[in-house]
Order: sequence, then C-alpha cells, then structure tokens
Amino acid sequence: MEHRLKIMPEFFQAVTDGRKTFELRKDDRGFAVGDVLVLSEWNGSDFTGREFRCVIDYILKDYDGLCPGYAILGIVPCHKSTYEKD
Repeated sequence: MEHRLKIMPEFFQAVTDGRKTFELRKDDRGFAVGDVLVLSEWNGSDFTGREFRCVIDYILKDYDGLCPGYAILGIVPCHKSTYEKD
C-alpha cells in the first residue's frame, strides 16, 4: 500500500540527508511493514513539489512512553525519489 503524507521542510531535509530514518505518525492509516510512504514537502501553506519515497521496514506502537494511537515507523529510501522541484 502507498501512503502520501505531508512533511515540513526541516524534517524533509533530514530524511533526504539520511539523518532521520523514522517517522512519528498517528496510526490512523493501517500502516504495515512493506508499505511505501510518499513524503511530500509542505511549507505550512503549500506543497513545494519535492517528494521522497521510502519503505516502512519497522513499526513500533503500543509501547510505554508512546502516546496511544501513534506509531514510530522505521523507514528506508526507495530507489525512485524526487528531491528537487521539476
């Protein structure tokens, strides 16, 4: 399954740089290992046109310290990603 999600520029850059290898998200989409995330950069009012595709390789949920209904998604890059606006 593929999920299109908004991501703020500072987090988008950290993901594309490889410094951020996870997403903390509300678990309202039935995320599963193997699902693809399309992270679309959002500046607070508009999409910038930059996107990053990654695959969920680990999910942590229902754990002490993690708010109910939220999950930490471990992510790895897909081979096809668009880092810059066309």
